[in-house]
Amino acid sequence: MIWPLIACLLTIIVFLVTRKVAEVVGSPLFNPLILSVIIIISILLLLKIPYQHYFEANKPINSLLQPAIVALAFPLYKQLHQIRAHWKSILLICTVASSFAMISGGFLCLWLGGNETILASVLAKSVTTPIAMTISSSLGGIPSISAICVLCAGIFGVIFAHSIFRFIKVDKLQARGLSIGAVSHALGTARSMELNYQEGAYSSLALVLCSIITSILSPVIFPLIKLIYKNVTLILM
Repeated sequence: MIWPLIACLLTIIVFLVTRKVAEVVGSPLFNPLILSVIIIISILLLLKIPYQHYFEANKPINSLLQPAIVALAFPLYKQLHQIRAHWKSILLICTVASSFAMISGGFLCLWLGGNETILASVLAKSVTTPIAMTISSSLGGIPSISAICVLCAGIFGVIFAHSIFRFIKVDKLQARGLSIGAVSHALGTARSMELNYQEGAYSSLALVLCSIITSILSPVIFPLIKLIYKNVTLILM
């Protein structure tokens, strides 16, 4: 009974400390999530604690993921008047973003030598973890690989997104929010929420819409990618 308490306290304390470090340093490279993962992995390796034991002990914290996603609906509600005025554009943007994320990731996977199982695993990399794992499982993929891909997409978005926005001079908060939510899901949305409430609201909207759109389109895009890649390969050969 003591081990789950210790594991949960370890997770919380490490995250709070790394968040404070990130605030002091002020660099996106010092992301609390990345630092927490590095520190906790190091502790588990040093003490020779199996990851599965640590994961099982942290179930109380893991169970908060879904309520945290639902809680993102509140800032969305605060921006409802603006969303109603532009719902057609928002829906089109999220549809294109979801489709392109799956198609580009899928073709890159096959081009680098991935098989059908890996393709199914990486297809839904740009939606939140529970949905990505469900989509992966339904397509014959490996949910654990999907979770890693989702984590990587989120981390890259958190680290590089706003630097890219500044470089290409994207200033509109709505555009920033929709872009981050469409490709970096909950991690990107949390970062947007820290920087600007309106940007976070639009990121939350894209997170929800892209998850729904990806769930609907993935069974169609998955075989389509395989078919097109196979035909292109035959032509080039």
